[in-house]
Amino acid sequence: MFLFKKQLPRRTVLKGVGASFALPLLDAMVPAATAWADTPAAKIPKRFAFVGFPHGAIMDKWSPKETGADYKMSPVLEPLEPLRKHMTIVSGLRNKPAETPEPHAYIEQGWLTCVKPWDFGKSGPESGVSCDQIAARHIGQETRLPSLELTASQGSARIAWRTPTQPLPQEGNPRAVFQKLFGQGDTDQERAQILAETGSILDRVQGQAKRLQASLGINDKHVIGDYLDSVREIERRVQMAEKQSNSELVIPDAPIGTPNDITEYLKLMFDMMALAFQADVTRVITFSMDREASMRTYTNLGIAEGWHPLSHHGNNPDKMDKLVKIQKYHTQVFADFVKKLDATKEGGATVLYNSTILFGSDMSNSDKHNNDPLPSAILGHANGKIKGGQHLKYPQDSKHGDLLFTLLERNDIPVKAVGDSTQGLSEV
Repeated sequence: MFLFKKQLPRRTVLKGVGASFALPLLDAMVPAATAWADTPAAKIPKRFAFVGFPHGAIMDKWSPKETGADYKMSPVLEPLEPLRKHMTIVSGLRNKPAETPEPHAYIEQGWLTCVKPWDFGKSGPESGVSCDQIAARHIGQETRLPSLELTASQGSARIAWRTPTQPLPQEGNPRAVFQKLFGQGDTDQERAQILAETGSILDRVQGQAKRLQASLGINDKHVIGDYLDSVREIERRVQMAEKQSNSELVIPDAPIGTPNDITEYLKLMFDMMALAFQADVTRVITFSMDREASMRTYTNLGIAEGWHPLSHHGNNPDKMDKLVKIQKYHTQVFADFVKKLDATKEGGATVLYNSTILFGSDMSNSDKHNNDPLPSAILGHANGKIKGGQHLKYPQDSKHGDLLFTLLERNDIPVKAVGDSTQGLSEV
C-alpha cells in the first residue's frame, strides 16, 4: 500500500479555462494506512448502461441452443466469447404490454418502460417512466450528469422517459458529447462557446495535471497518464470527425461532427461512455446504436441494401445471412466497449464488475415486427449481485419487465413495478 502525505478527495477535478476533468479512482484517494473497505470511497458506484439496437435479431443465431454455463456461443454473440463469464444471456422474454400495431413509430418507447406509449401515465404517475430514469432518480444526483442519453442514428429514438410526458433527447454529435463530459459552462451552448474561444479542452488543464502527477505515487501517475492520453485521443478523433464532416459529402441531416465511417462513429461514442463511467461523470447511460426503420447501409461489410428493407427478409436465406452479419458487427463494436470497462480497475475490481449493462432490442423477428422473444444480454455483475456466465431460458410469455425489475433490484434501486412486472428473476 502506498502511504500518502495528503489524501485526495474522490471528487477532485482538474480545472482550466473552459475545461473541468473529473478523475478516475486513485490510490491517493484512500487515506494512508487505511484498509480500502473502511474508506468513504469504498462505496462502489452503481452504474447502468442500456444499449439498444433496432430491427431485432435472427433469434436462432442470437440465442444459444444450450442453457446453463456450458452453452456454445451463438453466432451473433460470438464477439462476446472472451467475456462470457461476465455475461448473462436471457431468452424467452416477451414485452407483451408494450406491443403495438405500428412498431417502427413506437416500439423503442416500450423497451425500458414496458408500457404502450398511449398508455403512459394512465395507471399512475410512474407508468411510462423508463427504468434508466428510475435508476437516475436514486443515483443520478451523486454525479455531475444525472444521466446521459446518446444515439448513433440520424434521427433520435425516444427510449428514455423522465416522466410519462417527457422523453429525453438523445445526443448524436460526438463533439457535443465531449463538451458535455469535459467542458465548463452551465449549458451546452455555453460549453460550445467557451470551447470555440479556448481551443483544446485538454490543453486547458495540462499545467494542473503535471502538478498533480508530481505529488502522486507511481501507480497513480500511470493511471492519470493513461486517462489523459485516452481523453487526448478521443479529442483528436472528435476534431478529425468534425473536419471530415465539414469538408466531405455526408448523408443529409447528419449532425456536424459525426464521422462518416460508421465504425469510427460507434467506437467514438462507446469510448466516451467508457470515460464517463471511469471518471464518474454519470452513472446512467442509454445509447441507441440506431433507430427503427434505419436506412443505413453497411458497405463496410459488403452490404449495399438499406438496413430497414433488408430487415423485411421474408425468410430469404441470403437476406437473413446479411442481417446476421450486421448484428454480429454491432456485437463486436459493443464488445470492444465492454472490454474497456473490464480493463479499468476500480476498488479492487473493475468498472465492468461493478456495472449493469443491458444489450438488446425491443423487437424480435424484424420480418414479423414482434416482441416475442426478445434478444437480451446482461454484461457486468452489479458489484457481485449478478452471477454472470450463464444462459437462462424462460417459458413462453415470461415478462421482459421482470428482467428490468431484476436489474434495478440487484442495484438496490427501490422499485414497485416496471410495466406489468412486480417481481424479479431469481436466477439472474
